[in-house]
Amino acid sequence: MKLKKFMALPSGGPLDELRPNGGFCGIFRTIGCIGDSLSSGEFESLDEEGNKGYHDEYEYSWGQYLARLTGSKVCNFSRGGMSAREYCESFAEANDFWNPDKLCQAYIIAMGVNDLMGQHQELGSLDDICPEDPEQNRPTFTGYYAKIIQRLRAMQPQARFFLMTMPREGDDTPEREEQKVAHCRILKGLAEFFPYTYVLDFHEYAPVYDEAFKKRFYLGGHMNAAGYLLTGQMAASYIDYIIREHMEDFSQVGFIGKPFHNCGAKW
Repeated sequence: MKLKKFMALPSGGPLDELRPNGGFCGIFRTIGCIGDSLSSGEFESLDEEGNKGYHDEYEYSWGQYLARLTGSKVCNFSRGGMSAREYCESFAEANDFWNPDKLCQAYIIAMGVNDLMGQHQELGSLDDICPEDPEQNRPTFTGYYAKIIQRLRAMQPQARFFLMTMPREGDDTPEREEQKVAHCRILKGLAEFFPYTYVLDFHEYAPVYDEAFKKRFYLGGHMNAAGYLLTGQMAASYIDYIIREHMEDFSQVGFIGKPFHNCGAKW
């Protein structure tokens, strides 16, 4: 058995090679996916009269594909149309998502489309975050997004967070691309602001979702089953890449959520 491939540091881009079994993403036994329709396996139907329907099919979500790849338990804290504001103001509480019994070792957050492009919410800045009390965060996208991290980290201090940027699309207008770049910039700022927080930069490293891509992986305005499977593979492979690049950051993952630690290793 050639162990070099398991010990090798990353070379090239984080999505240059997809890990068929999720690689080291599998060290997390529990993962929470916080997001909107694309995190919920939403399929778009269209009847003969031209009426569209939207259906969250969680078993087809990229999070559940990731679960089957790695053997980890993945929880969908998501719903079609979700925004960071709604998540904080009502959705999480109504669905008991702040329950300590539902805490995970790692979280993947994929939000921004509905917030910025659908509801035209103010993006905000890192200045909108109150480190001492998330309830005092300003009501901007950044303030609400940070509040999710802050509330979960208060309950699970050593949890790891992975923040997903928005991929480029072939038909993006200059304005939409500018919004995606600004969103990416904020997420990178949050990754520097909070400990053990990393960016899954799909905007930079995922393929462009152009006409050829959508013909294969989309069903209307949302992904098809193959698209969600591909996204699950990309998310797992990107996390594997990050772990390989920062192995010391993840040496005590097995103690997350437990009353133990190893003082001889990096927490």
